[in-house]
Amino acid sequence: MIEPAIGSLRVNGATLHYEVRGKGPLLLLIPGGTGGAASFDGIVDDLAADCTVATYDPRGMSCSTLDDPEAEQRVGEHADDALRLLDTLSPGEPARVFGASSAGIAALHLLTHHPERVVRVVAHEPPVVEVLPDAADHRAFLARVQETLRTQGLMPAMAEFAAGLRKDGDIAEPRAEVRLPPQAAARAERTMAGLPYFLGRIVPGFMAYSPDIPRLKALSDRLVLACGQDSRGELPHRSAAFLAERLGTEPQYFPGGHIGLTTHPAEFGALLRKALRIPA
Repeated sequence: MIEPAIGSLRVNGATLHYEVRGKGPLLLLIPGGTGGAASFDGIVDDLAADCTVATYDPRGMSCSTLDDPEAEQRVGEHADDALRLLDTLSPGEPARVFGASSAGIAALHLLTHHPERVVRVVAHEPPVVEVLPDAADHRAFLARVQETLRTQGLMPAMAEFAAGLRKDGDIAEPRAEVRLPPQAAARAERTMAGLPYFLGRIVPGFMAYSPDIPRLKALSDRLVLACGQDSRGELPHRSAAFLAERLGTEPQYFPGGHIGLTTHPAEFGALLRKALRIPA
């Protein structure tokens, strides 16, 4: 593992922890869920052979602290955090950006609002449920999750949330073939610690987001919407695939499911390199 240069960046209402490896054009990796910068451990060294790779903990996650832990979380503010990192690490030069899951939504917002700062974006299964024809059903589902969190606590709410993400008819038990690499398994405790913030703050703000489809269509030559090969029918996959259809593009399929980055890091990283058009 390449030892990163560690930095901190003061932004509006938060202090971001970030890590930088390698040399060359900038690639910003934005983690989704509760993973933080460490979620890219399986792919970052390979990418850093040809790029300056920046990873970070989104505001409120892991080492990136909030001034107000109860503050409402907005997609635009998270995208502005990414912009501040681009301006700090690659001033005046457009960068490549990858965002997974909720971070894919921030990456879409960054592209539509600051296209001059981005040369290529890959968004892996951004759960933009507002683009779906049955969006009203999903709003009701997300409201039930928040009510369960308020009245019953974290684990019942997480169970309801996970059930709502699965495709109809899927069983609740984890699939036997998914085995996490040791590094990923070691992050489990940190992931659990971030769940209350993720479910209570990130999910409501991000999954209510409506992307600017006309603007994205005009910028579609810079955007790759990615889906997991094993997650067909699941809510984030459906959202990304439907958005691609609305934009008149085809989704690109990556190994694994929604967390293919974690379960299939080598294959995922190799395909991400191609999708981002990183020169060797």
